[in-house]
Amino acid sequence: MILIKLIFFYQNHAPTAMRQSCRFEPSCSNYMILAILKYGSFKGILKGLKRIFKCRYPNGGIDYP
Repeated sequence: MILIKLIFFYQNHAPTAMRQSCRFEPSCSNYMILAILKYGSFKGILKGLKRIFKCRYPNGGIDYP
């Protein structure tokens, strides 16, 4: 739950331009929350980081964990 609270903190306090520049649906931070809930802390964080590193052209679209 601490990890999810840190992600919520990021969502509330990160610069707006950074938060709105995600190319995926759901956003990368929401994806990481879903992955942590579905796969657990370790695997969820790995899946979330992999998604963040893919967040550039030509990648994008709808992608759920």
